[in-house]
Amino acid sequence: MRFRPCIDIHNGKVKQIVGGSLRDTGAADGRTEAARAGGMSTAEENFVSDRDASWYAAFYKERNLTGGHVILLNPAGSPEYEATRKQAESALSAWPGGLQIGGGITAENAPVFLEAGASHVIVTSYVFREGRIDRDRLDKLVCAVGKEHLVLDLSCRRRRGSGREAEPLNRCTDTIAETSEEKQIPEYRIVTDRWQTFTEEAVTAELLRELSASCNEFLIHAADVEGKAAGIEEPLIRILADGAEIPTTYAGGIGSLEDIRKIRDAGCGKLDFTVGSALDLFGGRLRLEDVLQV
Repeated sequence: MRFRPCIDIHNGKVKQIVGGSLRDTGAADGRTEAARAGGMSTAEENFVSDRDASWYAAFYKERNLTGGHVILLNPAGSPEYEATRKQAESALSAWPGGLQIGGGITAENAPVFLEAGASHVIVTSYVFREGRIDRDRLDKLVCAVGKEHLVLDLSCRRRRGSGREAEPLNRCTDTIAETSEEKQIPEYRIVTDRWQTFTEEAVTAELLRELSASCNEFLIHAADVEGKAAGIEEPLIRILADGAEIPTTYAGGIGSLEDIRKIRDAGCGKLDFTVGSALDLFGGRLRLEDVLQV
């Protein structure tokens, strides 16, 4: 288990946001007509940095914190996208080969980001269409960049009112769940379009094992708790540990060192993790030095 750094960029600024609050359109969300006409992207912000993305990349490079994620939170074609992309490219230039990049990645533009210095591209929405995995698009991505440069982002949200009876939940102990809460495993559906659209695909150990043939890593945000620093999705972590055969990073809800220890224990030490809003780099209370020692 290791810490993975992050650089989230929204409207040309390094930020930490509440994940489920990100909106790209104004329909029924209470925004003004001017905001809708301009295609403005809004989000509930936890932190807005006065430093640019290249500063964070250099900071991570100095400490050899590899495998970090640069995420573009504006869609291509939006008014803010070019400013966000420039920030992302400055980070890649500051540490060529040290960072991964995601946000609006397609088979067409993925090679461009690798040439700009990314070690991997991170992809979600492009490989899902009409609620299902688009195998043709996934194959096209693998052909474009190679499996070794591809991270599949299977970020997900709980599907309320659904779930399944527990099998052994923790392969590192091989114990059956005892509490009533643990006997029912929540169903976590993969979400796309800034985590607003539920797909028909559930995150399961079987799906992880199947998709691992087409990528080098997984990145999974627990979108319901992302940016809230109020606790992790422990059932999801157990599912990930059960199916993890390639490097897998969990993100979402980490607010304390105890949360990180829970990831280590429930995840059998298999999962990497990333911390955003709770980290002192982004105005939070967790010292990076302490996080690296867990």
